[in-house]
Amino acid sequence: MIHLTRRAFAAGLLLVSVAAAHAQIEPQRQQHFPPVEAVTAQHGMVVTQEARASRIGADILKRGGNAVDAAVAVGFTMAVTYPRAGNIGGGGFMVIHLAGTKRKRARDIAIDYRETAPAATTRDVFLGPDGKPDPAKSRDQGLAIGVPGTVAGLTLALQKYGSGKFTLAQLMEPAITLARDGYQTGDEISDTARSSMARLARWPSSAKLFLKPDGTMLARGTLFVQSDLAATLDGIARNGPRAFYEGAVADKISAAVREAGGRMTSEDLKNYKAVERPVLRGTYRDLSVVAMPPPSSGGAVLIEMLNVLEGFDLKRNDANSAHLLVETMRYAYADRAKRLGDPDFVKAPLAGLLSKRYAAAIRAKIDRKHATPSDKIKAPNPNTFEGHNTTHFSILDQYGNAVANTYTLNLNYGVGLVAEGTGVLLNNELDDFAAAPGVPNTFGLVGYEANEPGPNKRPLSSMTPTIVLRHGRPLIVAGAPGGSRIITAVLQVLVNAIDHKMPINEAVHAPRLHHQWLPDETMVEADYPEDIARELVARGDTVRVWPPFTAVQAIMVTPKGIVGAADTRTRGALAVGH
Repeated sequence: MIHLTRRAFAAGLLLVSVAAAHAQIEPQRQQHFPPVEAVTAQHGMVVTQEARASRIGADILKRGGNAVDAAVAVGFTMAVTYPRAGNIGGGGFMVIHLAGTKRKRARDIAIDYRETAPAATTRDVFLGPDGKPDPAKSRDQGLAIGVPGTVAGLTLALQKYGSGKFTLAQLMEPAITLARDGYQTGDEISDTARSSMARLARWPSSAKLFLKPDGTMLARGTLFVQSDLAATLDGIARNGPRAFYEGAVADKISAAVREAGGRMTSEDLKNYKAVERPVLRGTYRDLSVVAMPPPSSGGAVLIEMLNVLEGFDLKRNDANSAHLLVETMRYAYADRAKRLGDPDFVKAPLAGLLSKRYAAAIRAKIDRKHATPSDKIKAPNPNTFEGHNTTHFSILDQYGNAVANTYTLNLNYGVGLVAEGTGVLLNNELDDFAAAPGVPNTFGLVGYEANEPGPNKRPLSSMTPTIVLRHGRPLIVAGAPGGSRIITAVLQVLVNAIDHKMPINEAVHAPRLHHQWLPDETMVEADYPEDIARELVARGDTVRVWPPFTAVQAIMVTPKGIVGAADTRTRGALAVGH
């Protein structure tokens, strides 16, 4: 039997399975974060990880703009004010709910602006001379950089689904001003100093922008001016996405990537297209779930887990519920690893994965009292049932439209490289490919042939922008950063709000756990209830204490109004309503 005192658990220790002969203890630094504030408004809400962006988005709503208008303003602003993840040098996914009118029925739209691999990418691109995966190639070099999709995605959303009340230039004006005139740095840079200095210092173009002469990060309160980025944004505002994907900016980006050892060309940028895809739909209890399809794995895995959990009674937030969550996560992440990839290259058995009968078959395999070792997971064949950094923002407007948007550079500041003369930080998103079957990426996720590298392919993602509808109208809008932990964070916020009846701010604040099939361990936050963690260990789980998971930005419609909840796991996050 393993005995740990409350003090030992709170300090952050590794709990191992009771089958182990001795407990291994691994100190972790405990982190505290304040309660999540509930911000209530009557007309609209913007929740982001960066306060300036939240205020700018809310101002667009107050001036009569719709949720898409606000999303475009927020997306470009965070490229300036939240450089660790906000971007025009990365990519992401946007889920939109358009409210019905007298003339038009309600619609749900998914915009895929995920990065693509350059045309010269080969399946062995991340292997070393010995034929084994070389993590440096997929994380630290030019080979890691995918063709950015953010500019194409945001401008496509505005063109097709904006209100028509604002031009692109008007929505980008706040971002251009902040880049040109500068702003005083705060948590968005200081919180990433230790983990990011080395990545940025490798590139002279990045070091001169983000580091002081002594090699340390900019001090809090420094006036941060990004003149090159201002010029790039101004070109986009005046001439549209062509100013980014063709001409001088595209040439400078491709040259920077090739100089760093990559294979991107100006032609790769010219050929990039954001894509509209059919949303994934599911149900949970009496609610409808609208989510992102592949190449985001988030929607498929989330709906699969909700389908499994729907057959259990989760009203009590206890060890039994936690055990069922962990077991469900195991099965769903095994499916993610084996079956999902870029839908333009791989046909995933989505109808089977999302079916209620498939969920019932998984549910029948779950042992209610004991953990299942991940190497024993044998999920049913869904074909037989056919029928480190990212950021998220959630927006709901006065017309009933909603946007859930998640975009990313992958790690903090991506690969760390600013393309000289553009101000654009470039991603290292191609690490999300499976360098070789069964080999983990930065976040420990394994993949197989369905997610192997290839020309013009989009790597599988865990981003999970989600809109939950009740009677066809938005009830919850949510999403998160956090790599592989995004999907389970969104899942637990939904379970907390729907099953445990928590107010949305408490649902976001509640401590979280995570399991992703491999490695076979259950991660919990430092303030996770000790008694539940002990019970998981007693049932056979390996439980490891980790720093806070992700940062869910959520909105929930209540009888009292629209409630926004900005997760305090990220300092500087803010909900602003009107």
